[in-house]
Amino acid sequence: MSYETILTTVTGPVGILTLNRPDALNALNRQVMLDVVHALNTWEQDDAVRAIIITGSQKAFAAGADIRELQSVHYLDALHTQFLKEWERVADCSKPTIAAVAGYALGGGCELAMMCDFILAADNARFGQPEVKIGTLPGMGGTQRLTRLVGKSKAMEMCLTGRLMDAEEAERAGLVSRIVPLNELQDEALEVANRIAGFSAPAVQLNRMCINAALNTTLEQGIAIERQAFLSLFGTDDQQEGMQAFLDKRQADFKR
Repeated sequence: MSYETILTTVTGPVGILTLNRPDALNALNRQVMLDVVHALNTWEQDDAVRAIIITGSQKAFAAGADIRELQSVHYLDALHTQFLKEWERVADCSKPTIAAVAGYALGGGCELAMMCDFILAADNARFGQPEVKIGTLPGMGGTQRLTRLVGKSKAMEMCLTGRLMDAEEAERAGLVSRIVPLNELQDEALEVANRIAGFSAPAVQLNRMCINAALNTTLEQGIAIERQAFLSLFGTDDQQEGMQAFLDKRQADFKR
């Protein structure tokens, strides 16, 4: 279907969601949130879609929240409606998500990218949480996810000064998985998404679950979760196929 603020396409097993507010550098407003959530909900019900890419333009992934909309928000209304909470739908997506980031990923744009499973960054990407410059702070999980990804010191500096981080620093700090040339970003993201989509869905899902658990549990609890997940896969046909294919020196034919 068509949306007001995003473009969606499906290429093989990969859904591609492109933020599309070119006149506003893909600034995030309520309509973008509703469109993104609807697209993700649709793809989650589609078994043919096995991985999702979220991207923007070469100039901006998303250059922050729409300040014109934010400026009119009243505290009590925001409290009653749980303003911005629906963005967590991205982090809760049951299918693998890749943020393919070029240009600016600032404020809500940086937060949206961090909600994905990992970030592929173009060499022109720039990240930041500059909300302090307008008298506020991140509202979509930025202080929490950024700290977990890059550590207290760097997250504190970025949020207290509004300083931007280029792609090379972002990779060194652990914010992005790796950097690719700008003109190769979309092709590389699609290749990676197709590779993930080709593996056993239960194995991919449990890998994601265990890594996310590492952020929210003790080491002992995380190891227990991992062990149970590992053992559970021995009850799947895909595990049998994967190991037999390895022994046979052939490509595995996963069914799920």
